[in-house]
Amino acid sequence: MKHLTYTRAQALPEILKTRIAILDGAMGTMIQRFKLSEADYRGERFKDFPKDVKGNNELLSLTRPEVIRDIHEGYLAAGADLIETNTFGATTVAQADYDMQHLAREMNLQSAKIARAACDKFSTPDKPRFVVGALGPTPKTASISPDVNDAGARNVTFEELRAAYYEQVEALVEGGSDVLLVETIFDTLNAKAALFAIEEFFEASDQRLPLIISGTVTDASGRILSGQTVTAFWHSVRHAQPLAIGLNCALGATLMRPYIQELNKVAGDTFISCYPNAGLPNPMSDTGFDETPEVTSRLLHEFAAEGLVNIVGGCCGTTPEHIGAISQAVGPLAPRNVHGGFFYKEAA
Repeated sequence: MKHLTYTRAQALPEILKTRIAILDGAMGTMIQRFKLSEADYRGERFKDFPKDVKGNNELLSLTRPEVIRDIHEGYLAAGADLIETNTFGATTVAQADYDMQHLAREMNLQSAKIARAACDKFSTPDKPRFVVGALGPTPKTASISPDVNDAGARNVTFEELRAAYYEQVEALVEGGSDVLLVETIFDTLNAKAALFAIEEFFEASDQRLPLIISGTVTDASGRILSGQTVTAFWHSVRHAQPLAIGLNCALGATLMRPYIQELNKVAGDTFISCYPNAGLPNPMSDTGFDETPEVTSRLLHEFAAEGLVNIVGGCCGTTPEHIGAISQAVGPLAPRNVHGGFFYKEAA
C-alpha cells in the first residue's frame, strides 16, 4: 500500500466534528460593489486586448489583485474559516468565452496565492483559516444538448473537461489550496470529469487534499439540471469519498431546507455543507437579493439547531455582513453528528 502525503488541512475533519465551520460568501456580489470599469478589468497588461473583458472576474486576480485580497480579508474579518479562491470560471473551457483560455493556469495559481496570503494573515493557532480551491461547473454541459433540434448534440466532451479541470487543480494546489471544492454542480457528468481529474492529480502527485462536493437544485422539482434527485446525486459522486457533500446557489435557505434534510438522511458518514443564496433575486436590493444578514443567519441557525450541517456560508447576494451574522448565529450550536467518515483513504 502506498501512503499519500497529507496537507496542513489534515486537522479540518477534527474541527468539523467539534464545531460548525464558516465558509465565505459571494465573490461576484462583492466585486459588483467596486463598480469596476472595462479599463479596471483590463489593467495595463490587457489594455489593448481585442475583446471586451468586463465581467471576467477571474481576470481580476491578475489585473486588480488588491480587490480580490480585500474581499477575502473582509470575509476573514467577519469570521470565515474557509476562503474560496476567485476561480469559479478559471478553466480553459470557461475562459474561451473571452479568448483567454491561455491564462487559465495563471489565474488559478495567482488566485490561490492571494487567498493563501489572506488566510495566513488571519490564521491563529486557535483559529486556522483554510484556502478552498474552487472548481466551477463551466458554461458548457456534457449531459444536455445545446440544440433543441438534436438531442445528441454536445458542445464539450468529457476529455476536454477532464483536461481543463486537471490544469486547474494542479495550479490551485501549487498556489497553496488546502481544500478542493467542486461546486454549483448542475450537470453530474461535468462533476465526474472534475472528480476524475482530481483523483488523477492526487495519484500523480502523491498527496491528497480534503474534497467538498456541492450540487445545485435548480427548482422546486428537487433535482439538479441534469435530472438527478439529491439522493441520486449523492450516490453518483460518493465514490470520490468527499470530506463533505452539500448544496449551494439557485435557492435561498428556505427553499433549500428539504434538500439538505434529504442529504442528512442519506449521507450519514459524510459532513454536510450548505451555502444558499440570500433568498430570491431582487434588483432593488443593495446586493441584488432579498435577504438581509439577519434573515439568512436566522434560517441557517434553524438548520444548525436541527443538526443538519457542518459547514455553512453564503452564495449569491451574501456579503461579509451576512457571514458575520451567520457565524454569530451558529457559533453556540453543535455540528451535525457524523458516523465514520471517508476522509484519509489509502491509495493502492
